[in-house]
Amino acid sequence: MQTSVNTGSMPAKTYVSLGQIKSRGAKLELPEVGGGCGTQGVAGKASCGSSDGPADMPQAIWDKVKNHPCYSEEAHHHFARMHVAVAPACNIQCNYCNRKYDCSNESRPGVVSQKLTPEQAVRKVVAVASEIPQMTVLGIAGPGDALANPKKTFDTFRMLQAQAPDLKLCISTNGLALPDLVDEICSYNVDHVTITINMVNPAVGEKIYPWIFYNHRRIRGLEASQILHERQMLGLEMLTARGVLTKVNSVLIPGINDQHLIEVNREVKKRGAFLHNIMPLISEPEHGTVFGLTGQRGPSAAELKAVQDACMGGANLMRHCRQCRADAVGLLGEDRSEEFSQDKLDNMLVVYDLEKRRAYQDQVALERQAQQTAKQQAQQASAAIKIADDLKVMVAVATKGGGRVNEHFGHVTEFQVFEVSAERALFVGHRRVDHYCQGGYGDDDQLPSVVRAINDCHAVLVAKIGACPRDELSAAGVEPVDRYFGEFIEKAALDWFNDYRARIASGAVIHQSRGDALIRQGAYTSALAA
Repeated sequence: MQTSVNTGSMPAKTYVSLGQIKSRGAKLELPEVGGGCGTQGVAGKASCGSSDGPADMPQAIWDKVKNHPCYSEEAHHHFARMHVAVAPACNIQCNYCNRKYDCSNESRPGVVSQKLTPEQAVRKVVAVASEIPQMTVLGIAGPGDALANPKKTFDTFRMLQAQAPDLKLCISTNGLALPDLVDEICSYNVDHVTITINMVNPAVGEKIYPWIFYNHRRIRGLEASQILHERQMLGLEMLTARGVLTKVNSVLIPGINDQHLIEVNREVKKRGAFLHNIMPLISEPEHGTVFGLTGQRGPSAAELKAVQDACMGGANLMRHCRQCRADAVGLLGEDRSEEFSQDKLDNMLVVYDLEKRRAYQDQVALERQAQQTAKQQAQQASAAIKIADDLKVMVAVATKGGGRVNEHFGHVTEFQVFEVSAERALFVGHRRVDHYCQGGYGDDDQLPSVVRAINDCHAVLVAKIGACPRDELSAAGVEPVDRYFGEFIEKAALDWFNDYRARIASGAVIHQSRGDALIRQGAYTSALAA
């Protein structure tokens, strides 16, 4: 049965600048939060998006983020998200986006295998939530812009509220239409909105956006960027005033906005952004984007981390993003959408068991408490070691979920990378790799590329590792460690680090700085070439 919703008369899309808002005497009451999530919580810890629990933020905020994999780094180990492709139209053009191409093996925004009607989307969401009790979040992120397709977006939300009331609803938008639809967003209890903001200087934006479609006309050049910028800032302020948690996504484009993103971070913090997610440009030529076809490169992992580090102290950072497809299903870093294709849905008996879903989440709560306890114990043990140093090292981790060291080196498709010091193990990113093991055997030709992906790390924590990759990693200056199988990641990383510090203090090993390690790894690469 086809259903629809009367969204009422949409407000006229009138261009209103922040200056006009102020000149008309309108007042936006922004919460006194010091820039959303950029404030500091208990004992100076970053207050949102960190792996810390409710003691580090107000209870009302914790309730909104505790099982949202994008808004809590800790939650992404346990909870899944789903995107439904009900929004095909877009009202701007980005030089890094091309929605025409799709491969089931690629993960990038704007890519979908099938566009859905709101009715199809709701059936799919209910089916997925019935089979995957850890799926807690439903987002609309394209393949165009959720708010350039308001009727389809809000039809989907209306039906889901009736059939799956426990799901968190999210919207991802470029922000151009956002100020006109904030009331509509809030009427559906949407607590999480992501705005892609790549600039706060229209001169920078002119290099990223060829055109926008606004007020029934296509606008190009500096004027287009100016309008987009002001609409994004106004929409962000309006969401903050209504208590909606807002994440800002920014695509790091070397030579265009890499240094400028520090200013973006500062400006979105002022307007109450909850998190800032700085993502690397995806610009392979085969995707057919303007940047890809003109040779604009993406950033290296080191360049991405440098910009993120430069933003520390501003709006709090999200570093665990996987740049998901617009039809992604599952935990971050995985995609189970093929399990729920249309033909499989047609033959699937769907029973939405709310009690089963709540029971799973209760179980996760116990697991997370154990994870917090283990981390605190490891931090206390680290603090008790009387070695005066300010040592920081990078550690790669092989995990398949649950926040534990539990993946075989040969089965890894991505490593999680942590910066470890005496105080903490800070998640700083992930590195995608191809399987080393194929059909039960190691692919020796693939091994060097896997090693190079983590060649700035001092150690890699794995469940198990074979003799050949163990030797290759050691030759590259990366210590392979398999004695922490099943341990929580942060505890394992801190325990290894404390052992490493003790070995340095005893003279058993000589610490190499990252620069020295990279020199040695360069020699390893040259030896391979020879």
